[in-house]
Amino acid sequence: MSKLSKKALIGYPAGIITGITYGLNPLFGVPLMNNGAAVESILFFRYSIAVALLGLFLLLTKQSFKITARQAGVLLVLGLLFTSSSIFLFQSYNYIASGLATTLIFLYPVLVAIIMVFLRVVPSWPVWLAIMATFAGVLVMTQGSGGESVNPIGIVLSLCSALAYAFFIVIINRSKVIADISNTLLTFYALMVGALVFLAQILLSDTAITAGISTSGDWLNLVGLAILPTIVSTATLAIATRNIGATKASVLGVFEPITAILVGTLMFGEPLTTNIVVGITIAIIAVTFMISVTKR
Repeated sequence: MSKLSKKALIGYPAGIITGITYGLNPLFGVPLMNNGAAVESILFFRYSIAVALLGLFLLLTKQSFKITARQAGVLLVLGLLFTSSSIFLFQSYNYIASGLATTLIFLYPVLVAIIMVFLRVVPSWPVWLAIMATFAGVLVMTQGSGGESVNPIGIVLSLCSALAYAFFIVIINRSKVIADISNTLLTFYALMVGALVFLAQILLSDTAITAGISTSGDWLNLVGLAILPTIVSTATLAIATRNIGATKASVLGVFEPITAILVGTLMFGEPLTTNIVVGITIAIIAVTFMISVTKR
């Protein structure tokens, strides 16, 4: 068996870290929402704290914040796509069960693969097989909460979230304009756009900026949200996408629903059903197969 290439040794672990850290959203977000914090406030502080920490890191490491006008345009688009994905996802929870929303969101690897085909980058058959198997695994994971009526608005919002995330991944992979921008700087500007969007949302609504955020525990949860599911997941997504390509990086996102489900089970006492165990097993086998077959 040939060894994994240097890019694969960097890209695959980064992609797995992306999925795991993004899947930690409920760990920090659910307690905040249970305490009455407004979604707009949570997202504003999540992004703002992340931008402040990244800015401090860039200053301490004496990295330049300088970008060209063309790069600013691409980074603005990336920020709006990433922010739109978050907004669409949170809004979909108002119309459909979170399990169904999770399943529909995980259509994004399929959407990435389709977009890449239009860009004349056709994934190999092991990658297509991994996409279908991981989606099937997520589908199995989210079964068992039947009985709800399915609202088409929720489905459309979930699909819009998946599509925005797919374009975010593809642009990072394909744009030559931002190719020489570091992953840290890319993350800094993309999240800055998000912070400004959520600030505008708060100012245009009647929501108090610190609504439901009062205890030290609330602020610790916000810092946790800013570091793991925001800074780490966005930076490692950029690393993975640049090293192993958009399609493979998106398949590794299956670790997101796996982590979210395990957090729900271990931290919030949600039941660990046979379907969840089977779904996780299918997904991990599919990802392992993709990594072992596509080593180049």
